[in-house]
Amino acid sequence: MQPTILLASRVSEPFHEHLKARFRVIEATAAGFDEAVAALPPELAGDIRIVVAFGSTRMPAAALARLTRLGLICCLGSGYDGIDLDHARERGIVVTNSPAANARSVADLAMGLLISSVRNLSSARAYLEAGRWQGNAGERMQPVRGLTGRKLGICGLGAIGLNVARRAAAFDMEIGYHGRKARPEVPYPYFDSIVQLASWADVLVVSMRADASTYHAIDTTVLQALGPQGFLINVSRGTTVDERALVHALKTGQIAGAGLDVYEHEPSIPSELFELPHVALTPHIGGSTLEAAQDQEACVLANIEAFTAGQPSPTPVPL
Repeated sequence: MQPTILLASRVSEPFHEHLKARFRVIEATAAGFDEAVAALPPELAGDIRIVVAFGSTRMPAAALARLTRLGLICCLGSGYDGIDLDHARERGIVVTNSPAANARSVADLAMGLLISSVRNLSSARAYLEAGRWQGNAGERMQPVRGLTGRKLGICGLGAIGLNVARRAAAFDMEIGYHGRKARPEVPYPYFDSIVQLASWADVLVVSMRADASTYHAIDTTVLQALGPQGFLINVSRGTTVDERALVHALKTGQIAGAGLDVYEHEPSIPSELFELPHVALTPHIGGSTLEAAQDQEACVLANIEAFTAGQPSPTPVPL
């Protein structure tokens, strides 16, 4: 008998059709995972063996407990911060992710946000739209410092962080990093704390995993260390940054600017951010490329096939 899959996040149409051709697929009919599971008839909930969803999808223990035969949770993307891992561990549920599938795409966006915020591209567009540019004879925007020679600090030198480092090197930036531990195989200097890294850096890129240990890791102390010429780029999860402290730092000039793809209370975004110069904003699209989606879906399929064959998962999350 084909295992039953609960598809709790959107996927590409080809992948959707592929899953339906091979497995029994139940699609979530409510926006929240809690609500979607609660809407399932008990007999259907009891049939579900596999859940496929983004790792940021909130899957609390109470909702997972209703899926009495659940054996596998496949996360689209590298994150798995929405899942109650303690519950999964207690029940022996295998949790998998796609650890490097979207790394290059997220790193690309990190550099785009960096260029946009440092070069103040939003203000440049507004300058054009206001009709203020009349060629060299007219009013000109003030020059700003470019990327060459800036010090780029990376918080979290995983797959995304390494790809950011490679791209930043092509811009002749100096690179340093902080992580859970030093990586002697990389040529970049390691800093023992985020505060030390921020004090050294001109730009701080946040690409760390979101969990209890990194909640508000970027706080007032870090932002003060980054300083009035510094920029913050966040492409990890919104919870890694104290958003209230960040807005205050931007409004008071404690830091120069920011590039944000993620927010603490998504999809809610503080309105003040739209009014500030040198702030680039995108709607959590770091991994939203065709290439990343294909790699993520291939990883999910490999984990499903291993599970149904009784084999170890290719990319298990440590529980």
